[in-house]
Amino acid sequence: DTITTATGAKPSFLNPAFEAKLSANQTITDNTITKVQINSEVYDTDNCYDNSTNYRFTPTVAGKYLVYGKITTDTDSGANLDQASIYIYKNGASISRSRLDARGNTLGAFFTCNDAMVVDMNGSTDYLEIYSAIDDTSGNPAVKGDSTESLTNFGAYRIGT
Repeated sequence: DTITTATGAKPSFLNPAFEAKLSANQTITDNTITKVQINSEVYDTDNCYDNSTNYRFTPTVAGKYLVYGKITTDTDSGANLDQASIYIYKNGASISRSRLDARGNTLGAFFTCNDAMVVDMNGSTDYLEIYSAIDDTSGNPAVKGDSTESLTNFGAYRIGT
């Protein structure tokens, strides 16, 4: 359950680290920023990711972390996507956003938004979360999840002090 190099060494500067994915679709309110309940851990080196209650990463070591997320949209059959956004939140506030704006185009239902950035974390109370907002023509969007494929995910790892 730890990251290893090609030689088998375990670089401690990469820990804590985690990646999790959404195991099934999560219906969200149309055009409303909503926390994505990413619930299926791929790995969690130091048990710092809560995959069942708050869906947040609270690392126990201070430093700089590369944090990343991906959401895949899902709209009702026949509906088209207008906009989709992924947000990285730190301590309950948005610090980064990536948006796909398809208004005026017929682009279909499934699109992916990605976001990544380096974030300073204090190692005690700072936490990270992923949010999304999707606006579609049906008014019934969802963030797409799957039990085998990583369609929507969230991860982070320490890259230094």
